Amino acid sequence: MEVFEAIKTVLAVRSYQSKPIPAEVTRRIVEAGRLTGSAMNSQPWHFVVVENPDTLRQLGALARSGPYTAQAPLAIAVVTEKSNFALSDASRAIQSMVLTAWGEGIGSNWVGFQGMDEVKKLLGVPAELDILALLPFGYPVEEKGKGIKKRKPLGAVASREKYGQAFE
Repeated sequence: MEVFEAIKTVLAVRSYQSKPIPAEVTRRIVEAGRLTGSAMNSQPWHFVVVENPDTLRQLGALARSGPYTAQAPLAIAVVTEKSNFALSDASRAIQSMVLTAWGEGIGSNWVGFQGMDEVKKLLGVPAELDILALLPFGYPVEEKGKGIKKRKPLGAVASREKYGQAFE
């Protein structure tokens, strides 16, 4: 899938088939995160790859905004250093992983931001680091309506040269 097509069609997926994700695809997803650019090449992230069904169930119970993590065959916890650019850099890595997965027919959704202390304990993340998000991954249960999105028109979110000047 071409990059723009992936961006245009990606949708949040919250219901997954039990079908496992091949190891080479999991590796490609993690590599996409690792290869993402970061400020001053600091790479302020670490990715905890979880495939154990018991751990996935526990993550689903702990992640208030993503109980569906329990049914995913794969989840990646995005761990960050406490630094100036970690939030933006790790967010870029998350998008790279989500788009790479989507290109393989695998859905995901961002889970987290808050209430991740118990997840840190479960995954053995050191106290000096944070968990920005959990990313459950899996083949969607339902065929998603690729490209059908409710978005503001381009002219409402983009200007040319100065704010408020029409972007046509």
